[in-house]
Amino acid sequence: MNAATTEILNGTIRRPAHILLVEDSPSDVAMITAALRESHIANDMHVAGDGEEALDYLFRRGEFRDARRPDLVLLDLNLPKKDGREVLAEVKADGDLTVIPVVVLTTSAAESDVLRMYKLHANSYITKPVGFEQFLAAIQHIEEFWLTLVRLSDGVTPSQ
Repeated sequence: MNAATTEILNGTIRRPAHILLVEDSPSDVAMITAALRESHIANDMHVAGDGEEALDYLFRRGEFRDARRPDLVLLDLNLPKKDGREVLAEVKADGDLTVIPVVVLTTSAAESDVLRMYKLHANSYITKPVGFEQFLAAIQHIEEFWLTLVRLSDGVTPSQ
């Protein structure tokens, strides 16, 4: 690899970070993917287009039985089938999944949604910026904070 294409491994887990993006808007998926690609921090990502698929992926059900455990979940609230509120509640109620950071990334700026998501133990709540440049900057800040600065668990459970 030359210097222009070198990707930096996640600093705390020493491997590419795995992101589960739960988003039903193709344009938002494209912008998030572009923003993550620009940072050159090695990541791989699975996109779930609805809440049921996200839960199947996280709980490794059906076609996702061999799915890799995500290091970070980016979760929209307004999803088909099961909304983000239901997804967050199920994830944070599960002893194994509760340690995965969940960043709510949504268009809703309603104080009731913010409060409810934090009561359900969201790790952060970000309202999607309207402008393209601001949206890209927000995604890069999420990545910088959660995948560079913050120490993530490697998913290995210590022996008792």
